[in-house]
Amino acid sequence: MTHNKRVVLVVGAGDATGGAIAKRFAREGYIACVTRRSADKLQPLVDSIQSAGGEAHGFACDARKEDDVIALVEQIESELGPIEAFVFNIGANVPCSILEETARKYFKIWEMACFSGFLNAREVAKRMVTRNRGTLLFTGATAGLRGSAGFAAFAGAKHGIRALAQSMARELGPMGIHVAHVVVDGAIDTDFIRENFPQKYALKDQDGILNPDHIADNYWFLHSQPRDAWTFELDLRPWNEPW
Repeated sequence: MTHNKRVVLVVGAGDATGGAIAKRFAREGYIACVTRRSADKLQPLVDSIQSAGGEAHGFACDARKEDDVIALVEQIESELGPIEAFVFNIGANVPCSILEETARKYFKIWEMACFSGFLNAREVAKRMVTRNRGTLLFTGATAGLRGSAGFAAFAGAKHGIRALAQSMARELGPMGIHVAHVVVDGAIDTDFIRENFPQKYALKDQDGILNPDHIADNYWFLHSQPRDAWTFELDLRPWNEPW
């Protein structure tokens, strides 16, 4: 085990926000442990971090499976180092009319965007409290503050993850664990937005969509805060995004 190394665990390390967060922490000397259901999709991110001089490890993990999550956290803690920062970044933003929504899809969205956050954060928190330090960060959305038409399942899941973060912050804060929730509202600079919403993507030149690297800077800022002035919730949106 590398005792002098610190670890950031990013659950849901995609090509945009999650990957940018992993890179940001790696630049600060953290071992970036990143997860997705498919390890193959993580290789470009791992290679990018390593080519920049950082250390990164990709793990295939179904964040909804309790045994898999327990094994993942145990492996990281025993083989790589203490998880000092945890980021839950699974989205599951799938629109559908409530009149057409199926029980199976509604449950799956909640399972991915809320339940898996509980499983992963719980396991990491168990380790952090023994050290009286650590940061747990949850990626939220405006759907966690108010539900929009056609997004009942997503709104329910995001309301749930925000409530989980609130409860954990109140319980774990006095134990030295900083828990924060980040509301990310607005289009993010991704291939998906460029290909499917070209008019929205055209606003990039006007700083009208969110830059993943700038989102990541805010996650590092939260982790770096002194404990006498912890932030629970940040709301990130481009200057031209309506409230």
